[in-house]
Parts: sequence; C-alpha cells; structure tokens
Amino acid sequence: MSKLIKTLICGGDISLAVLDTACAAREGVLRHRMAPASAKAYARAFTLTAYLCGWLKEEGNLSVTVNGGGAGGKICLTGDSDLCLRGYIEHADVSLGGGEEAVCACVGKNGTLTVVRSEPYCLPFVGTSELVSGNLNDDFVRYFAISEQRDTWICAGECFSDGGELLSAGAVVLQAMPFAAEESLARARSIAENYRDIACRLQGGGAEEIARELSPEGEISAREIRFRCRCSRERAQQAVRSLRREEAEEILRAEGKISVHCHDCNTDYSFGKKEAEELFCGGE
Repeated sequence: MSKLIKTLICGGDISLAVLDTACAAREGVLRHRMAPASAKAYARAFTLTAYLCGWLKEEGNLSVTVNGGGAGGKICLTGDSDLCLRGYIEHADVSLGGGEEAVCACVGKNGTLTVVRSEPYCLPFVGTSELVSGNLNDDFVRYFAISEQRDTWICAGECFSDGGELLSAGAVVLQAMPFAAEESLARARSIAENYRDIACRLQGGGAEEIARELSPEGEISAREIRFRCRCSRERAQQAVRSLRREEAEEILRAEGKISVHCHDCNTDYSFGKKEAEELFCGGE
C-alpha cells in the first residue's frame, strides 16, 4: 500500500513528509506500459504530486503539468484531497536507461512546471516556475520557492528490477515553517543530504519506519495514496452523446464503431452501431 506519512521535527520548525508511492505509481506505469525512462520520470512526478495533494483541503483537487521539452513529452497528473491520483506521460516508450540522466533527458529542462489548485470557497490558484534541471527534485524545490515562498528540500527516487519492474518509489520532503530557526534549517539540509538513497531505504523499511527514525517522539499521521481514475463507461457514453448525430454516423460508417480513450488510465471504451444508436435514441 502506498502511503504519505507526515510529522513535525525540530520543535515544530520543519514539516517532514515521507512518501512510499510504489504500489500506486506502479499501477500507472503498468496501465500505460511504460519503458524504464518514462516510468522513472512518471513515478517521480507521481510522488511529488501526491505530496502536493497532501496539503489540499477537503474536496480540493489539483493538476500538475511538467512540460520540459524532453523525450518523454508532457507529464500530466491530477489528484485530490483523498490522495487519489491519475495521469500519464505523453511518450510512454522512452528507453534511455534508468539513471538520473535518463530522468533529465526524458523530462527536459526547457519549459515549465505548472500547478493548478482548486479548493472549496477559494479562487483557483495557478503557480508556474521554470524547470532548472529536469530531475524534478530541483524543479519542485524551485516551484515551492517561487510560487509558495517556502524553503524546501526534496529527495525523491525510484528503484527498478533488472527486468524493468518498479520495485520502490518515494520521497522525503522537508519544508520550513515560518520563522524557523537557522539550526532547524541546517538540520533539514543535513537530513536531505543523508536521504538521497530514499528508494533503497524504502526497500529496507517502510515510510513509517523512516519517519519514526527522524521523529522518535513526534505525532505521526498516515494516509493511503491510490491510483484511481474517474473515467467509466457511463462517462464515455456521455462523451458519445455530446457528438452531433451526423458526426457520430460518419464515424460509424468509417470505422464501424465509436471509440473513447481515457488518457489518464489508458482505457478504451468502444460502442458499436447498435449501442451508439441507442444512446442517441435515448437522448431524444
């Protein structure tokens, strides 16, 4: 089970989050049949999007778009306050190896990271920052500094088997609270430096164990992270009904069916001539 663990350290000066996202991110990787480089970039973006979702108010939602001009194209992820995420990478078949260089090449750095956040009774928030490296750790740190004015330290990583299976994925994220003492900031920097191997550490022990190592006496909260798409056959039927009848009939003549594809989970819904006609008759 994928988890987000949160606590405070350094006397409340630093917010600490430990994420284990392997199970949830793996579902997205498998659904989209991703090659190793695409999978690594996607899993990292998934992890950091899950962290952002952890700050949402009830019934809030957000989207993250990474558009760096790399070989993988755009990465688009959406999540909500229940930590249910979905999304895709534009080019899922990028094979550039499995190291950090592969992530940077897959993501690219000639572009932007954009977060759109919507919460009840609040105006939508849009934050954008330029990418600086393409490894996403540095890029999200820059995003928090520019768009949210928060000192942040991020160590996110992934581990794959020789056969390309995603074995572990997650992150340690530290953020300074307002007016944090200098010694607390130094402690956060030290933790970040020591947890660059977070993916390996997650294989040896869970997220809660790591959080407890760093906060032996602190109060810890744990929440489940899930891959969950909102698409359904009923929603696909609504999409078909939104077509003009003449347009639907033209598609049926040319292809013999009407297909609806969900980019977020790579699911296809097909409607033959009889079912499509029933959809339009039912709407009259």
